[in-house]
Amino acid sequence: MISTMSSTAYTLFDTPLGVCGLAWGPGGLCAVQLPEGSEEASRARLERRLPGAREVLAAGRPPAIAEAVRRIAVLLAGAPDDLAGIALDESGLEPFNARVYAVARAIPPGRTLTYGEVAARIGEPQAAQAVGRALGHNPWPIVVPCHRVLAAGGRIGGFSATSGIALKRRLLAIESVHADGPPDLFSWQRAG
Repeated sequence: MISTMSSTAYTLFDTPLGVCGLAWGPGGLCAVQLPEGSEEASRARLERRLPGAREVLAAGRPPAIAEAVRRIAVLLAGAPDDLAGIALDESGLEPFNARVYAVARAIPPGRTLTYGEVAARIGEPQAAQAVGRALGHNPWPIVVPCHRVLAAGGRIGGFSATSGIALKRRLLAIESVHADGPPDLFSWQRAG
């Protein structure tokens, strides 16, 4: 439990990738907002996702939220952290999505699974596309590391954040994962 508050609140914070946000309620985190290009854009996106949520500045963050902010910022700076133990408000999740998110959340930093491998782990090996759709609706990117799920053959696949696959590549690079296969002798020529 993160707070005894009855309403949803959110906070914005700086990371090496830009301004991110967290929203929470009595049951835990209800949303993670990846950078939108500016603090104003990140704030506006969170407020659209959670109408009526009130902003809490850094000094007013509950301890569990302050710790989640710290851990996410450290992860995005390149230090490994699986973000385990951050409470999520899973109320209202479809059972299929909940199973997908549980598998994705268990993927450690620096590792990946394919959509098909996630489908197999939830006992539905033919549901790779449904896994992709569920991850596209992930309310907690980074905490539920959907960026660690790739297409078959290690291809990058999709990513629903505003910056799309460019952000997914950046997140994987922070974790030293080489999407689209391991680097080869000519990788430096394709980078950029």
